Amino acid sequence: MSRVDQPDANSYKLIGKNYTTADLHAKVRGKAKYAEDFRAEGMLFCKLLLSPLPHARVRSIDAREALAMAGVRAILTADELPPPADTLTDNGTVIKASKWAERGLTIEPVYQGEPILAVAAVDELTAADAIERIQIDFEPLPFVVDPLDTLAPNGPNPRVDGNVWVAPKGAPAPVVTELKWTAADFEEIRHGRLPMGKTPDEWSYSDVETGFRNAALVLDETFVTPDTSHQTLEPRSAMAYWQNGKLYLHTGTQSTARTLPAIARWLNIDADKIVFISEYTGGGFGSKITGGVSMIIPALLSKKANAPVMMRISREEETFIGRARPGFQGRMKVGFSKEGRIVALDMFVISDNGPYDAQGDAPTSGHMVSLLYQPEAMRWRGVTVLTNTPPRSAQSSPGGLQGIAIIEPIIAKAARKLGLDQVAIRSVNCPEGKALYGPPIDNKLQHATSAFIKEALHRGADEFKWQERVARTPKRIGSKVRGVGVSLSCYVGGTIGFDGLLVITPDGTVRFHSGIGNLGTESVIDVHRAGAEVLGVPWERCEVIWGDTSKHFPYTCVSGGSQTTHAMTRAAHAAAMEAKQQLKEIAASTLGGSPEEYEIANERVFRKRGGPGMTFAQAAQRAIELGGKYDGHEAPADVNKVTKAAVAAVAGQGLVSAAHDNYPRDGMTHSFVASFAEIEVDVETGKYYIVDFLACADVGTVIHPRVLGGQVLGRSTLGIGHAIGQKWVFDPHYGVMVSKRFHHNKPPTILDVPVNMRWSALNIPDPETPVGAKGIGEPPVGGGCASILNALSDALGDEIFRRAPVNADTILTSLEAGHPMQHPLMAHI
Repeated sequence: MSRVDQPDANSYKLIGKNYTTADLHAKVRGKAKYAEDFRAEGMLFCKLLLSPLPHARVRSIDAREALAMAGVRAILTADELPPPADTLTDNGTVIKASKWAERGLTIEPVYQGEPILAVAAVDELTAADAIERIQIDFEPLPFVVDPLDTLAPNGPNPRVDGNVWVAPKGAPAPVVTELKWTAADFEEIRHGRLPMGKTPDEWSYSDVETGFRNAALVLDETFVTPDTSHQTLEPRSAMAYWQNGKLYLHTGTQSTARTLPAIARWLNIDADKIVFISEYTGGGFGSKITGGVSMIIPALLSKKANAPVMMRISREEETFIGRARPGFQGRMKVGFSKEGRIVALDMFVISDNGPYDAQGDAPTSGHMVSLLYQPEAMRWRGVTVLTNTPPRSAQSSPGGLQGIAIIEPIIAKAARKLGLDQVAIRSVNCPEGKALYGPPIDNKLQHATSAFIKEALHRGADEFKWQERVARTPKRIGSKVRGVGVSLSCYVGGTIGFDGLLVITPDGTVRFHSGIGNLGTESVIDVHRAGAEVLGVPWERCEVIWGDTSKHFPYTCVSGGSQTTHAMTRAAHAAAMEAKQQLKEIAASTLGGSPEEYEIANERVFRKRGGPGMTFAQAAQRAIELGGKYDGHEAPADVNKVTKAAVAAVAGQGLVSAAHDNYPRDGMTHSFVASFAEIEVDVETGKYYIVDFLACADVGTVIHPRVLGGQVLGRSTLGIGHAIGQKWVFDPHYGVMVSKRFHHNKPPTILDVPVNMRWSALNIPDPETPVGAKGIGEPPVGGGCASILNALSDALGDEIFRRAPVNADTILTSLEAGHPMQHPLMAHI
């Protein structure tokens, strides 16, 4: 498919305009049904028995007393779980199921809180009582909660097979192996610096050592970022039942269409034997990209008990099984020219992976830092370490937040030492246009499709009145000190290669089939306005169906990594362009002439220079009569097999248009945000408040302004939580978590959000996609965190903290001592 010229944004009738989404009334009126809201006749309730130990082996289970209880219907254990199926990729490659992957239940728990078994009973009280009567004999095994402990010589391993993930060259998937550093490596700890032993992953470009020798200033800093739970308001509750040989499963997900094959793989059954319903999801932030493996527990219990089963997850259980961001122990050596240009950067990170699947945060952190700050020479080294702490997954800006949180305070410190303005030092390092970044692939740096972060930085500085705030004196009045901070931030902004599907029905309605999850971002609906725009159809004449796989969805991207807006506006655009061509062909075959003689407007297809025409409704009816490719009995050859199945299922319902995104793209799509914050600290109490906050975004064409603003500020708030208080805390002696509830792990609340919190967007289209839109979910997060950290160091100086979050006790003790008083490296404190 050739490149499509982008129309002037001012010519759009739908794109860039606010509107009321189809799901909004249900949400505000309490009519939206989440997984816990569903009921079925004879439904049972299930409760989980969780491991009290961080690493153990189950010797025996005695459930006789529980099974004898009135009201207990079934108990499910790990040996009743089917083996996970291998994965078959679209090109026919078989990827073997990993022996290290998480399963729904286990007899070798590798973190406190891992489910051992599940009980189904007539009500939750009975199920909970049954759990208390089950006797389990555990064999304790060695455990690790801090990555440095297992990397130390003779340190314990969190898994029997080893302690780190390694990707062998040419292997289809990473493997677990053992890595230990030397006593000489660990000498650095005595000086408060991160040890830098051997790592399985490394890349570089240009001459880093020469860059350091020529630098006017070199800073070498260690910084620790927190592990944080996703804390979605809706936990991963699920309800399941079987009917006529099919499984019906309700739970929350970020990606409706892509969760179906995950369920099939976990249960080792065919996807066409599953109906997955997820009309509304109460937040994901990366924890529910394809749901969670725990959803198979009520499905299997339902089959065993021959009754519907509801599994309601408590907040404490969600903290254990609901996923979290990997914390980093990181170190950066950064060389600056006297103008503030980064001439050399040596980046070293340890990522706390938890016990299961390898996460990509460590390598992604190098990618984001390389793009965002454009170092002239760079080396990145990293290791992904397993620990006996709850499982990790992508959390908004995975790797991006951690890398930005480590480097941004260094840049702020460098600006003060070099006598440079904080905006100016970032401006000189901003990526522009098709900016290059690492890691190199085949000895060649990658490049972005576009980068307008410099424009966002300067626009944001003007809107924030940066220079006025910097010049304001005095900074301190009594015990109150003001500080201002700025940060750059970026993340991947989209992928390509997915399918769109729409049906024009015989009454003229344009029906879009959306396989995107409805997790609150509204992309499930918003992206299809790109298709309606192409067809020139009023939005009132459109319908979007979502949330139930029995309604037939096309091959859709996962809703994670800020892919959706970019990927699925392209797919919707392609499907609409195909529909336009079909409308012209139908008109030509019916009314005479060639398709090129026809045009489309006002829900009609008609000759360009006058003459007969057809309404969309008439063309849809004619499509059914013509059959073949026009009504879905023939699918395009290049669409995914999932889309072909969906096309076949809706065949005969009208004009059916499916298309693959074949639009070209030069470079990798990224979005950018410049964030600004002002804080006020009381140096007598250590308490601080965010006085003002602004974020200016480079996210391409704005699709839905109101929703974009919610994403920019909402994801900024997620990042702010990492700066002001959100974290995990573990007892290192027993290996158990002590921050199991909101009031312990402290996600940000409405009381933490500044009254004056603003956003803006450049609205400059990305040149490598037909609508010009890019994703927004991840990019604000790093800036939200780092702008607060930089405002704190502006107010208090550079010798207060070396880790996030920054709490009142950290400020008070460090001010008194004149240097950072928290442990410089220990995880989970």
